[in-house]
Amino acid sequence: MTALSPLVLATGNTGKVDELRALLVGLDLTLLPANELDRSLTVVEDADTLAGNAQKKARAYHEHTGRAALADDTGLEVAALDGGPGVHTARFAGADATPEDNKQKLLRVMDGVSDRRARFRTVVALIDADGATHTFEGRCEGTIAAAPHGDGGFGYDPIFRPDGYDQTFAEMPAEAKNEISHRRKALDALRAFLSSLESDTDR
Repeated sequence: MTALSPLVLATGNTGKVDELRALLVGLDLTLLPANELDRSLTVVEDADTLAGNAQKKARAYHEHTGRAALADDTGLEVAALDGGPGVHTARFAGADATPEDNKQKLLRVMDGVSDRRARFRTVVALIDADGATHTFEGRCEGTIAAAPHGDGGFGYDPIFRPDGYDQTFAEMPAEAKNEISHRRKALDALRAFLSSLESDTDR
């Protein structure tokens, strides 16, 4: 095991946990999803940047467990909304909004809008066992569909169509989405970082 194992996944979103497990497969890590470890810890995501929220969540679970922790924050940045909802993506329709509420609000706001360009941006924060912070970023460019399509994925996936594809994320097999997603790109950067640590250890 590496010095980062076990690694706490600082999210209660089961969809994210499934993606993280798939994207981190093959690494010498034991992954501990936060909702399996301790349901009592609540982290208020009130930072004004994606990186700030990711670091806050990872830091809270690192301090709570004494283990290395990994968190991410993802924003949907829509060109016609000047980059919004961005850091407020999960709360676009209000503090207690469901993913369906957020999706439907975005469709209403975008009704009749011709410029439908958007991108997902993920920032992953790793707090290692010594408390040091490392951040990694990934992006996926696309457009907002006029109506939901597909039953897979989670969140805004049914209305986000990545560039170069005629399907939304929700229509794509999970493996196909994970090949091109914003989270995949951020975690590829993380994997490169972890590989460099292993190389240094082997010297």
